Amino acid sequence: MAAVKEETRKPFVLQEVAGEQEENGHRAKRFKSEEEELSKKHPKRKVVLLLAYSGKGYYGMQRNVGSTQFKTIEDELVQALVMSGCIPENHAEDMKKMSFQRCARTDKGVSAAGQVVSLKIWLLDDIVEKINKNLPSHIRVIGLKRVTGRFNSKNSCDARTYSYTLPTFAFSHKDHEKQDENFRLSKETLDRVNELLALYKGTHNFHNFTSQKGPSDPSAKRYIMEMHCESPFKQGGLELAVIKVKGQSFMMHQIRKMIGLVIAIVKGYAPPTIMERSWGEEKVDIPKAPGLGLVLERVHFEKYNRRFGNDGFHESLDWTEEEEKIEAFTKEYINPTIIQTELEEKSMFNWLSTLSIHDYDATALNQNLDNDEVT
Repeated sequence: MAAVKEETRKPFVLQEVAGEQEENGHRAKRFKSEEEELSKKHPKRKVVLLLAYSGKGYYGMQRNVGSTQFKTIEDELVQALVMSGCIPENHAEDMKKMSFQRCARTDKGVSAAGQVVSLKIWLLDDIVEKINKNLPSHIRVIGLKRVTGRFNSKNSCDARTYSYTLPTFAFSHKDHEKQDENFRLSKETLDRVNELLALYKGTHNFHNFTSQKGPSDPSAKRYIMEMHCESPFKQGGLELAVIKVKGQSFMMHQIRKMIGLVIAIVKGYAPPTIMERSWGEEKVDIPKAPGLGLVLERVHFEKYNRRFGNDGFHESLDWTEEEEKIEAFTKEYINPTIIQTELEEKSMFNWLSTLSIHDYDATALNQNLDNDEVT
């Protein structure tokens, strides 16, 4: 791994190089940017960074270059890359110059324990430590690995696993059970939740679970490998449960609407038949659960690992050695933020009160599309 001395890392500082005398007797000056010098001595290498972050207060993962009003996770990361000397400053204005690609675009307020981005950078000594020194504590680079030059974290990803943590009173029946933190999830209700979640497995047309996609759009069809709700636990005075979902890929707000629809059914607002109807051609009104509890847990690269993981030149992207760091970060920053925010802002509790205003029998004839952007 090539190292670059820290004192040389000053993007856009021009160095004067002695030149020939011009005909008028004045010295001609040629300037070389430090970026050009570093590129010759230390070529950029394609790497992946394993990121963990608490998404509260951020407008999602993806950066909007030129916009300072809505801060994103990538704003923080790119700034740290420049300040640590991993990339030249002009790459921050045009991320294509470093071949930057995120594995998954997370929505506003959504956290991640295992986000992966690919990019080309200068490999410095103690590079992870240098980047983290310039990041806030609730955003960490957990690991770094070299990958092939054509690796693309989005296109090379086989699947993504998300978790969604929610208070169990979200599953209390609206007519005959407690609607607050005193509710306790029974085995019968948990089994009912898992029966409904299991219906999502396989390939379905999820055009109703995002916006601005019609039923004939091929990209609306998505493959879900697994979805289930784990046994409840108590923390911070709440009984909580975690839903896990693994899929090939997801559209914006798709998971939150998948969970929102199951909650609406279990609480008695919508009939169970709405799930199958939602995969049909007609437009169905589906509630979108709050973003607070959603976490990108892991991204999967099975095909890449089989081809390059044991070729003697590249590392397998399984991150087994980083598991303890991921777990520690999750316990310190992600889980407490979800629980404390729910206790203070009552996002789930307040959202549940909106379920009654949805028209679960609505069709495309009497319902307008929402205005959420699709990824």
